Amino acid sequence: MVNSALPHLKIEICGLEELEAAASEVIKFAGDLRFWILDGDMGAGKTTFIKAVCKCLGVADNVTSPTYSIINEYETEGGEPIYHFDFYRMKEESEALDIGADEYFDSGKYCFVEWPSKIPTLLPDSHFLNVSISLTHNDNRLIELNRHD
Repeated sequence: MVNSALPHLKIEICGLEELEAAASEVIKFAGDLRFWILDGDMGAGKTTFIKAVCKCLGVADNVTSPTYSIINEYETEGGEPIYHFDFYRMKEESEALDIGADEYFDSGKYCFVEWPSKIPTLLPDSHFLNVSISLTHNDNRLIELNRHD
């Protein structure tokens, strides 16, 4: 059982077959935190992890990287929107404002943000989950979670 009162959690996964269970555990840990910042090197598995989270949340849409579109919107079976951002290609933070990122961020809906270092002043000071994904030995993944309530 995950205790969301704890501010930190680490989960190691040894293959894609464990990803959905890990995603479910992260959702429980996050509780009411719907703004998630995802850190990790290129190829660490951020988008793959978001796919698993979306599946657990009941998204039937095809979840893909918004590298070129910057934002993808998915919908749960219950009709709730989920916003997935990838700011990797952004050259200036003002580009995020041009697409209305701040309005999405303030919506209270799930927002998954990849490459948050590109928009540092637009990120919340609190009430978010930081998800850090790194490669470990044998191509395993370590998912480190930090709650910022």
